[in-house]
Amino acid sequence: MTHYPYYPGCGLSPEGFGRAFDWSIKGVNAVLGLDFREIPDWNCCGTVPYDTLHEEASFAVCARNLALAEKMGGDLVAPCSSCYVFLSRTNQYLAQYPKVKKSVDEALAAGGLEYHGKVKVRKVLDVYVNDVGNDVIASKVKRNLDGLKVACYYGCQEVRPIFGKDHPENPKYMDKLVKALGAEPVNFPFKSACCGGSLIISEEDASLDLIKKLLDSAVSNGAEVMVTGCPLCQLNVDAYQSVVNRKYKTNYHLPVLFFTQLMGVAFGLDEKELGLKTSIVPAKKALAKFI
Repeated sequence: MTHYPYYPGCGLSPEGFGRAFDWSIKGVNAVLGLDFREIPDWNCCGTVPYDTLHEEASFAVCARNLALAEKMGGDLVAPCSSCYVFLSRTNQYLAQYPKVKKSVDEALAAGGLEYHGKVKVRKVLDVYVNDVGNDVIASKVKRNLDGLKVACYYGCQEVRPIFGKDHPENPKYMDKLVKALGAEPVNFPFKSACCGGSLIISEEDASLDLIKKLLDSAVSNGAEVMVTGCPLCQLNVDAYQSVVNRKYKTNYHLPVLFFTQLMGVAFGLDEKELGLKTSIVPAKKALAKFI
């Protein structure tokens, strides 16, 4: 069994909005022989709000998680796209800017920690595609998803340079994984576009317009379900679909799942184990012939 330090972040905590992502990751990992070991005593990465208010403190709180992961050894898996970006960004700044590193080192030392920059931060999709491989994933399929049309939504963060591993405008990792499950990834030009993220709180109209464009693109290309690896993207496109329908007089009912939930369905895992009922737009109709 292959071991990785695991940073769930606040969104994937037991009460977090992305908890189904965490559940389905664990279910899929059991099938694939992977062991994501949660970092002990991890803290919030601070994400955009903390970074905006106090950049230096943001680096310090992220570095604390990196230091804890470094003790465990191996690549750090961060499922949340925002956590992934801020942990990776901290790594970059500590390596490139001595003043930042000096300040962060002092903060870590006050808590009895040190960080030597040896941790590589990775996404779950990256680990599955590049460490496990799609051939192995295909070999674990018990329910071939033949005929299911899927819009693979990467979002704007995890594929962007400098940290992204896939193509920033036309990523393919998730599409290839979906094919390995027997499903059909549809043409989806908005696959790396922004959903608005936390702007849904302060600039709802702007965010709703972005969400509508995503839904327009996915549905017009025949998608029966959308899958993503970003908890905030999943939340926005799923939870605000009814708001989009009211505002724009549309009638979207597109289920938005984590790609690991779709993997779990293909692997024959239980619906409850995958958290399929945590979604607001039900996936039951789209997945009826597979579960």
